[in-house]
Amino acid sequence: GLDAVVINTSGCGTTVKDYGHMFRDTDLAEQAAQISSLAMDVSELLMQLEMPDLEQKNIKVAYHAACSLQHGQQIKTFPKTLLQKAGFTVLEPADPHLCCGSAGTYNLMQPEISSQLKTRKVANLEALQPDIIAAGNIGCMMQIGSGTAVPVVHSVELLDWATGGPQPAALQAGYASHGEGIPRLR
Repeated sequence: GLDAVVINTSGCGTTVKDYGHMFRDTDLAEQAAQISSLAMDVSELLMQLEMPDLEQKNIKVAYHAACSLQHGQQIKTFPKTLLQKAGFTVLEPADPHLCCGSAGTYNLMQPEISSQLKTRKVANLEALQPDIIAAGNIGCMMQIGSGTAVPVVHSVELLDWATGGPQPAALQAGYASHGEGIPRLR
């Protein structure tokens, strides 16, 4: 059997964790409950693995907490803790609990309000003067990325890079317009 169903985008993770409830009155109730019980965000797994503290990198990361992660799954500290352990300086914007305006299809169905939310979120993130903006949800990454020149990267990509993996593509492309560049980690 499976030990876990690890999910790296928080919107999907929130839904999968809710399968037991969503399918409770169907023929799939038992299987759905099993999948729900096994589902975990990638940050939950990485916290269980007890990542060692790595050398400071002198890279400022503004962390955007996706609504689906902080409200839907009640995961509020794990991604920030992991980024700090990886040696990044983690910055939290004003009003970190507020939505960026993506919210699944919200940016398609309510574009005017979505745009206002994006403008506020991007301003709060850029006010921190980060080198990188990190998030754990693809919709948020696209929404925020469409409003800023600061590279937007999935938090797990940053963790991979810090532990010897490749530099995230958004950093290779994004820094031509953002400034002097990201230091090499290895």
